[in-house]
Amino acid sequence: MKTSRLKLKHQIWLIFYFAIVIFTVMVLYFFNSFSHLTQNRAANFGNQMIEQTRSKIDTVFNDIRVSTGIAVNSKLIQEYTVVDDDYKRAFDSGNYALDLMDYMRSFNSYVSGIVIDDVRGKQLYSLDSSGGDIFFLKRYESFIRTYKKDPSLREKGQFTTTLKDDSTGSEQFFYIAPILESIGGIYFSQITGYFTVMVNMDKLQGLVENTELTPHSTLYILDSQDEVIASTNAKTRGMLFKDVLSMNKDNLLNGVNTTIDGERILVQVKGLEQADGWRIVSLIPVHELTADMNPMRKVSIIVGIGIILILIMMGIFFMNSLMNPVMGLVMDMKRVGRRDRGFRIKVRSTNEVGSLARDINRMMDEMEEMTRDMFNTQARLYKSELSQKQAEFSALQSQINPHFLYNTLNCISSIGLEYGNREIAQMTSSMSKIFRYSIKQDELVQIKEEVDCIQAYIKIISIRYDNKFSMNVDVEERLLELRTPKMILQPIVENSVYHGLERMDQGGRLEVTGSMDEQGDVCFCIRDTGKGMEPEELAALQAKLDTDYPERAQDGQPSQSIGLTNIHNRLRLLFGERYGITIESRIGYGTTVVVKIPSLE
Repeated sequence: MKTSRLKLKHQIWLIFYFAIVIFTVMVLYFFNSFSHLTQNRAANFGNQMIEQTRSKIDTVFNDIRVSTGIAVNSKLIQEYTVVDDDYKRAFDSGNYALDLMDYMRSFNSYVSGIVIDDVRGKQLYSLDSSGGDIFFLKRYESFIRTYKKDPSLREKGQFTTTLKDDSTGSEQFFYIAPILESIGGIYFSQITGYFTVMVNMDKLQGLVENTELTPHSTLYILDSQDEVIASTNAKTRGMLFKDVLSMNKDNLLNGVNTTIDGERILVQVKGLEQADGWRIVSLIPVHELTADMNPMRKVSIIVGIGIILILIMMGIFFMNSLMNPVMGLVMDMKRVGRRDRGFRIKVRSTNEVGSLARDINRMMDEMEEMTRDMFNTQARLYKSELSQKQAEFSALQSQINPHFLYNTLNCISSIGLEYGNREIAQMTSSMSKIFRYSIKQDELVQIKEEVDCIQAYIKIISIRYDNKFSMNVDVEERLLELRTPKMILQPIVENSVYHGLERMDQGGRLEVTGSMDEQGDVCFCIRDTGKGMEPEELAALQAKLDTDYPERAQDGQPSQSIGLTNIHNRLRLLFGERYGITIESRIGYGTTVVVKIPSLE
């Protein structure tokens, strides 16, 4: 239903209703926006904490990488893996290697054990009291052998997955790097051994547990196999983190809201730079991020209800104070509508409604006076128009019957042929064609009809001036079926003959061409090599063409100007300002007239 059909009071109530709805939507929007802002800020804080933890772990792993790189590039470590002399191995390079490993363990508390083993099966250990026995288990040998066979290990060291010790229930992971002989021996550039570092998982677990997020949030470190290495929840260590693995990893990289065990959780993931495929994953309950919003939510609801009640009371007051005078004005206007001429509207208030009533009364007085004047004026106009119609009728009666005229021309043409005077026959026949075409009732004709009219006129001119002028018509074939206003080219051609070529002592040239421009408009070009126009005459003619409503021609004004301006204004009235006539002329060189019309099917 259209609102314009509702009563005014209903429209006003509708405005108040929409105001209440818009206000409610705005409150909900701002509340949700603030809630998202709070959540995002809390999430950013969590992201910063995770980033700090990631940076610490990367620092620990980087220290292990750097110190291991220094060790495997040591000349004595490489000698230890290739020397055959047991004495030299035990008291020279062996002691150096053992001291170096002890120094690495004492310098880096995250290193709990180191072992060097060469390709011949000999090993050298530096272990602490906890977890060192795992190096002597067959499971360690089979576990680490998988990494030794990996071709990519030659390029850089790798952090392994978790190895469980069934006897003690402990879990360990390692950093393994190859020892490449570079001292120039027979094993040059070959892998002669491996340097394996056991990472202290208790220290890594302590680093993770010191990260404080929200009370029930959880932080995990996952290895390349998505196995939990360390967590703020100790029960999950060594377990596959299935909840995280079930989600899209690409989405996890940007943070995602998801539901885990019926609870909305914000999941964030950070990859470790120093360990390929390792990640830090945080799970933060969404309700903990927005817990501070609960008091504000209650206050917003109370304030919103209060404002809505105020709007309703304002609407009731507004309706009572405004609608009574308006309804009285409406009833009075209905009485006026029943043409009670002597009645005037009652002024019931001093506000804008009262001013409106006074203005309506004054307008009614003025309208009655204007009505009387209008009746008198219409009576006078009717008498004047009747006299004018009678004069026009008399003028029409005195006109020559056009059919009688071109029938007479055809008769003269027949007599000329009968007596052998072909010039008279051709001229009267061409004149008959032009006259018949000019009185044609259609305003729009085919371009080929306009071209036929021009050619008939050229035939008359050729006979009259004994072929003194060279005249040619060249219109593109595709234009002939298009339409054009009638008699727009023949007057221009006639101007070119009488005002241009006729004044030449010797023969001149007249060309009429028709083509289509880049915009798809039809352009006719009438070009003569006649006398041309003086600059002042050309400027006056162009100024007259630029005038929207040229005045009637004064006595003595050239008929050339009258004909061109009439055609130009006719085209602009039919098709718009971009169409019409343009003129270029130089004294002694001739004149070019371009007629532009739209392409009409």
